[in-house]
Amino acid sequence: MASNLTKFIHSLDPRTLPRVLQIQSGIYFQGSIYEMFGNECCLPTGELIKVTGFKINKIIASICESNEDSQCSARIELPLNFPGLCKIVADKTPYLSIEEITRKVSIGPTRLGHPCFYCNEDIKMANFTIKQGEQIMFNSVEEVNGTLTVNCGVVRDNQSHSFTLPLSQEGEFYECEDDHIYTLKEIVEWKIPKSRNRIVKFTNMLYTRDFSNPLPENFDGCLILAPIYEVQGVMKFRRDIVHILSDLDIEVIDVTDSYDISCFLHPISMEDVFERTSKEFPMVAEVIEGPTGRQQPCNLLCPGKEIVIHKKYQAKRILASEIRSDSHKRHFLIPASYKGKFKRRPREFLTAYDLEIARSDKEQLHVVATKAFDSPHAELFSVSVGDQFLVQQRQTGEIIYQGRKKVIDVLACEQILSEAYKKVLLPMYMEGGFVEVIHDKRQYQLSELCKTFRLPFNVKVSVRDLSIEEDVLAAMPGLQLEEEITDSYLLISSAGDPADSWEIPVYRLNMSV
Repeated sequence: MASNLTKFIHSLDPRTLPRVLQIQSGIYFQGSIYEMFGNECCLPTGELIKVTGFKINKIIASICESNEDSQCSARIELPLNFPGLCKIVADKTPYLSIEEITRKVSIGPTRLGHPCFYCNEDIKMANFTIKQGEQIMFNSVEEVNGTLTVNCGVVRDNQSHSFTLPLSQEGEFYECEDDHIYTLKEIVEWKIPKSRNRIVKFTNMLYTRDFSNPLPENFDGCLILAPIYEVQGVMKFRRDIVHILSDLDIEVIDVTDSYDISCFLHPISMEDVFERTSKEFPMVAEVIEGPTGRQQPCNLLCPGKEIVIHKKYQAKRILASEIRSDSHKRHFLIPASYKGKFKRRPREFLTAYDLEIARSDKEQLHVVATKAFDSPHAELFSVSVGDQFLVQQRQTGEIIYQGRKKVIDVLACEQILSEAYKKVLLPMYMEGGFVEVIHDKRQYQLSELCKTFRLPFNVKVSVRDLSIEEDVLAAMPGLQLEEEITDSYLLISSAGDPADSWEIPVYRLNMSV
């Protein structure tokens, strides 16, 4: 039976992918050209598309004065990063079985994946009875002895009770009222059931310079959210991946059961390649969809290029960021094989607590105050701009507060005077400003820095890596080495020059072969 693309994708269970669709009719029935995300494709009647994935691209919201569908008026488009916080209006339409709940509602390991329902009648089990109207939390779906069950829990008399329910359990299950506050992105990822609308009420609008208010002034009603999906698929006679939006005005029919799915191109993601056994490497692959928005080495990752994937591995990298005052700083993953040398750069600290975290037993932390602080207590030191300190250690100190002695955490320091040192105490809660004074003129290899100092740490490349044709790190005025991370990589090269190899981060690069 034919269905429009919107309804089909909205009700599609991702666990059943891939699916083969045949286009039946629509505004493209004569073979118009349709362009989406830079891909141009023809969608004539009878065309076959193998759907390999889909994700929500944007939200269409219908403005309502109440939570009733019939009173909806204008429709607006909301991006997934729309600022604002909202509450969910409970769905009044019942689910008729546990299986229907698991098929239409996201259940997962995080707080967002624990939906709650109640049944309009008692559910009797072997050693436990769920009472009518009692809130049931769905925690996870697991297979037990070949049967899918849902791990559930109820709280009764301040005591938690855990149990499992089979997917075959029938009844009228209603969504419980949800008092949590969500972002629109969280709603999209976890709280929009398949084949159903989701009604929300915004409690707070966090407007920024990038987002104007699309809602009526002083709007206090509800929004009915309808997701628009980006559908990824392949056509029978094309050697690339196509992306279309689910609100495209075409009708489709699912012909998966009557069509040989192996006739289609089979795109493989980098994650899928990484899951292959080590014995399967090296392998030759053709790039079907390359990453966007970045420069590629020698156009190696362009669609149609043949590459050799030599091996997979995990490796440690140092995550570093460019030191600059605005928000457009660049980030880098620096391998241990980097041969450049670094000199230390001064760090900046906003509070006395930050000084405590940064201090080290290997050398004394020397800082200059860049912001004044007037202490409300005579026992604690008032800081002036330009004061210099040697940071010692965290300890406790006594102050007089409202006529009584009170013990608080303080940071013991030595103030550097012209010819002497003065012991002072700074409150740990102190909001100030300090900049580090560097006495160390040494040049360090990356491995030395990571062993000697605690990250995050500020540096500048003093000697560039001569084995690299263009060392982009050497051009940075300063870098903050943030943390050491372990990532998964594939080593690749072009099929024509296997000696010129590159590594690509598996989970940071969206491409298919």
